[in-house]
Amino acid sequence: MRHEAAERVKKIPPYLFADIEAKVRAKKAEGIDIIDFGIGDPDIPTPDEIVEELIKQVKDPINHQYSTSAGEIETRRAIAEWYMRRFGVDVDPEKEVVITMGSKEGLVNICRAFINPGDVVLVPDPAYPVYAQGGALLSEGIPVRVPLLPENNFLVDVDRLPENGKMIFVNYPNNPTGAVASREFLKKIVEWGKETGTIICYDNAYSEITFDGYIAPSILEFGRECIEFGSFSKTFNMTGYRIGYAVGSEDLISGLKKVKSQVDSGVPKFIQKAAIKALKEYECIGRPASVERNCEIYKGRRDAFVTGLRKLGFRVEPPLGTFYLWFPVEEKSMEFSKKLLDVGVVVTPGVGFGEYGEGYVRIALTQPVSRIREALERMERVL
Repeated sequence: MRHEAAERVKKIPPYLFADIEAKVRAKKAEGIDIIDFGIGDPDIPTPDEIVEELIKQVKDPINHQYSTSAGEIETRRAIAEWYMRRFGVDVDPEKEVVITMGSKEGLVNICRAFINPGDVVLVPDPAYPVYAQGGALLSEGIPVRVPLLPENNFLVDVDRLPENGKMIFVNYPNNPTGAVASREFLKKIVEWGKETGTIICYDNAYSEITFDGYIAPSILEFGRECIEFGSFSKTFNMTGYRIGYAVGSEDLISGLKKVKSQVDSGVPKFIQKAAIKALKEYECIGRPASVERNCEIYKGRRDAFVTGLRKLGFRVEPPLGTFYLWFPVEEKSMEFSKKLLDVGVVVTPGVGFGEYGEGYVRIALTQPVSRIREALERMERVL
């Protein structure tokens, strides 16, 4: 007997990164040495002090019991204290903070909390596919694409946004383009959200991965009617730990908590306590040594790759945020990616991030400089 999936599930295309993983596995099975710049999964290990705290906490039997779907109050207080130190934003840990299983889960469940069938969800294009697919479509909303264009520095054009959206996703520093937003831009889109009544979901997962003196703000510095999502994954190299957070207005956090109360029992306590240890490394607005070290490593990789790609004739600019390079390839992105995969170099085709990503590819800076140089040599041969 074959069972039909729900109509909302049928509408969702295959997840981009799952498809890439399958192709990479096939190439590895052929014996090809793979240099993988596809998925944004840091290769730098979690800082020792966080790992040591995790080991300590996992040995304590009290941490073997259920947490709560909203997160332990101790963890939410640590998030609130971090927001004050890092952004100068005062939030109530009881009412305005929730702990999520990575930011991805929160981005999906905020739609489940507020989107009704037929509601319009404005999603940037190119963008992280979860906004349109796991978020809007799985909640039976209608994703409406908002183009991010190079002539506008890949910023949302606030003056041209539709006013019939129930919700909009905004993400800076931006995945996949690496673009960053000015304080003036954030102030403008917050005001637009107030005027139109649109829920602004701000994905700030890359706030701590910045370069050349740029410091990323929180959208909550410009208004408290939004909800902001963050993650320990990129900042502290904790992707496999699956812990993130959402901070924002009480009504939005309350809705997210209500959904989570029905679908999960919270991040394990020992992981939350390791996350608290991570946050306490921040003593002021500046980055702690471990995060600063990450950024220096990514900057070295960024500069090596940009130099090499320019020698190959590509127009590529060094981003001020994220650990991604985004550049035009002047052919179909899937064809370009396939060409590189044949020589064991994995990049992500831009079309996987949306219609306006066609003709671009994304490279994740998750390999050491020696492998970057080797990849550039392979690219030179095949291109």
